[in-house]
Amino acid sequence: MTSHTAVPFRHGLLSISAAAVAWGVGGAVAALLMRTSGLGPVAVSCWRFGVAALCLALLPSAAARSGKPGSTVLTGLGLAVSQCAYFGSVHYAGLGLGTLITIGAGPVLTSLGAHLLLGEHLTRRSAAAVLLALGGLALLVAAPAAGPRPALGVALAVLAGAGQSGLTLWARGGGSARASTGAFTTGLLCLLPFAAVQGVLPAAGQPALTGATLLFLGTVPTLLAYRWYFSGLTAVPGTTASVLVLLEPATAAVIGVLFLGEPFAVGLAAGSALLLAAIAALTRA
Repeated sequence: MTSHTAVPFRHGLLSISAAAVAWGVGGAVAALLMRTSGLGPVAVSCWRFGVAALCLALLPSAAARSGKPGSTVLTGLGLAVSQCAYFGSVHYAGLGLGTLITIGAGPVLTSLGAHLLLGEHLTRRSAAAVLLALGGLALLVAAPAAGPRPALGVALAVLAGAGQSGLTLWARGGGSARASTGAFTTGLLCLLPFAAVQGVLPAAGQPALTGATLLFLGTVPTLLAYRWYFSGLTAVPGTTASVLVLLEPATAAVIGVLFLGEPFAVGLAAGSALLLAAIAALTRA
């Protein structure tokens, strides 16, 4: 999943931090795109995968890193579920709430899944962190949401977290997950029929802005961010990386409140604090 090229530790920290911030910005850009272009979450995910796959296909060395066909298909399916569900949660529950629940549910589900499916020991610290995270998620669910259908958005956020944790558990169990040309193409093909029903073409109002936004989504928070993340993992321990990834929900929440007019509530702040504390405890455990 990662390159074996030596990367300095400080460079690895910066790479993973840049990837997390890019993912947070990507969620905000997707939320804005869905408001202005008429595209739904599935269509946005299709465009994102399509742009990333095309860019990777144009790179001479991409084919050599495409991985095994079975791994490529499973990775593509996992990416399709998690990314489409995440954009759906942003659309229906708002950027801040959707991102926080997605990121918060992933580590909790991964910890429980590793204990139940892979036989990894669940320590007292881990169990307490899971309970703490569940309390934080409960506060987040009860907080006011900026989207039109918060219940659906919360469910999709949990599904997105489950998709991410599924890929992680599969990789821990001996599988191989890689964001390759084949993986993005698989995700595109899986979502394309649903996008065709929902509408895959954006509204004709602002073609230049829509095109630039889609290009940004496919390159910076998809292609480049995954490369930065996987490169950083060659030098940074997984526990450190998981803490750095918390920059994603922080970035998305700040952008949502400052630029997208999403409400700031005490319950949202308290739930976020509990959630981040639980994830930090999980990484130490």
